[in-house]
Amino acid sequence: LTMHQPIRAEMVESIFHPAVKAWACDGTPSDCVKLALWALLDSPPDLVLSGINHGANLGTEILFSGTVSAAMEGLIEGLPSVALSLTSHTSKDFQPAANFAKILVGQLAQNPLPDLMLLNVNIPAVKWEEIAGVAFTRQGVRRYVDVFDKRVDPRGKTYYWLTGEVLEDVEPTLDFNIPQNIPIDVHVIRKNYISITPLQYNLTYANGLKKLSQWNFKFL
Repeated sequence: LTMHQPIRAEMVESIFHPAVKAWACDGTPSDCVKLALWALLDSPPDLVLSGINHGANLGTEILFSGTVSAAMEGLIEGLPSVALSLTSHTSKDFQPAANFAKILVGQLAQNPLPDLMLLNVNIPAVKWEEIAGVAFTRQGVRRYVDVFDKRVDPRGKTYYWLTGEVLEDVEPTLDFNIPQNIPIDVHVIRKNYISITPLQYNLTYANGLKKLSQWNFKFL
């Protein structure tokens, strides 16, 4: 969230149907949702859609994702929310992802989410007819080799540019609350399936609480 500088928003009238009231915001994705809910909209929306992001948000990438964070902002305010990502940084064909977004919204209209949750949706960067289907998945783990490229600006000051690449996909730690036969998001994308992973904002580790409850602190 932007805390130390103003956020600017302006209406966009040249792209959408005249009946559509649209805004552009210069803040972060989370800023956009929070500003819309608390300052711009006349009434709460039925659904928050974040994306379509250029690049995947799979596994532990969701912890750093602005797209997922924007949807999470809607979830925190009690709204069903969806984060949509195209699993490529180079493909410019967003139409298959847009097609599925429309199908998904229709599905949600007929079958509202039973619990307050966020759907993290990743669409493979292939042609529509090459999509194998839809898989409901659990979150995987992706590890990166983080490389900081050290550079010097024209004024002689050093700065660092973060780059990185996937080192490997790692199996997630066993969670006995989630059936282990549920496929992992990272894996199904490789087979050209659309991945849908339900997320929540409460990150409390239940099994950790059980183990920590056995600790005994002694104060002098």
